[in-house]
Amino acid sequence: MQECDGSDVTFCDNMAVRMILQSDWLDALRENDGHAWLSCKRLGQPSVQGELKSMGLSNDGSVYVTASEGFQVGEVTKRSIVLSCPRENCGAKFVAPTTVFQKIHSKTVSCLDVSSGGGLGVSCSTDGTMKVWEAGNGTVRRELQGHIGEVNTCRFFPSGMVVLSGGMDSQLKIWSAEDGSCPVTFRGHKGGVLDTAMIERGRNVVSCSRDGTAKLWDCGSASCLGTYSDCGGPVNGCAVGVPDNSVTLGEPDETPSDREVLTEGKLLLLACEEGLLRAFGVQSRKPVFQFAAFAALNCCCFLSSVRVVCGSQDGRIYELDIRDTRQPVQVVQLSESPVLSLVRFQSEFLASLGDGTSFLPGMEETLPVQLTGPDCDPTYRVAACGNHVYTACRDGVVRKYVL
Repeated sequence: MQECDGSDVTFCDNMAVRMILQSDWLDALRENDGHAWLSCKRLGQPSVQGELKSMGLSNDGSVYVTASEGFQVGEVTKRSIVLSCPRENCGAKFVAPTTVFQKIHSKTVSCLDVSSGGGLGVSCSTDGTMKVWEAGNGTVRRELQGHIGEVNTCRFFPSGMVVLSGGMDSQLKIWSAEDGSCPVTFRGHKGGVLDTAMIERGRNVVSCSRDGTAKLWDCGSASCLGTYSDCGGPVNGCAVGVPDNSVTLGEPDETPSDREVLTEGKLLLLACEEGLLRAFGVQSRKPVFQFAAFAALNCCCFLSSVRVVCGSQDGRIYELDIRDTRQPVQVVQLSESPVLSLVRFQSEFLASLGDGTSFLPGMEETLPVQLTGPDCDPTYRVAACGNHVYTACRDGVVRKYVL
């Protein structure tokens, strides 16, 4: 098993400088003689402050904008603006939401997902509700009732018509998005379920929990097929992917149950509270590697057969090559706020943070993209379907963006 001690990590300066723009910049600039503040901040140093000023609207609804000294304005569209700070060699594209859904939930939206076809969304809230809604307009189609207490995680099966959820009641449930029925409940965890992952079409699923374990389940029989070893504390996030065939996943000690479907050749990632990213062969249950960060890990995802990312409580996002995890490929840090969710987007990733920021990192000549809207409220989850992105925020709002 490969193992990396955090003391071996060397940090790059990727995105150590960030542009910050007023959260409601678009509305502010569209007012008569509107203004919006902006700044450029390097981690650990004072900010460079500036201001945008509206000079009116074009025929297509875009705002004519000028920037104060030290900043430059690039391309402006109806819902986006490119800004730069030449002195710090820093720039970003800011995108405002196309739609804001304020009536799906009354309190914090803690998790959401969008169906593979993009037609439906599902979300859960600290108000104790879990709802299925139309992704186009936010109209609530169904409320899913059955968990005792808060629901921590919800996601669609690949079919887009079935939902998997996990809650503080230590249970996982499978729901019909069409009629709200719950035909299957999984019991076996001894602490709240924090995240889930699908294997292929979803005959088998994986869950991770505050009890320090991850479990493999068979949906047809509602039975636990295996438990991945105690991780020493809560397991905050999990992901399943198909690794490069050069990665050794180990052999199972016993012949797998015939209830296991397509688990061979799959790798399970676990983002652990103790600051470790642990990896196991799904079928073998054997450890493959572990990587140590400097703070608790909250989330993880696969970018390809060799690239994975995990996000930590101190704001760092580690990109790893699973063929050799002794050193990260890069460490991205936008702020010191916790990284709360990561999702693959095209060939890269979208991240959401505890300061309300959601961003797509810039690669090579591409500027980073920041999604605006939340005013310092944590964005707990980001989900994507095609070029549409949805965010779940503590302010109780679901926002929809087009990238």
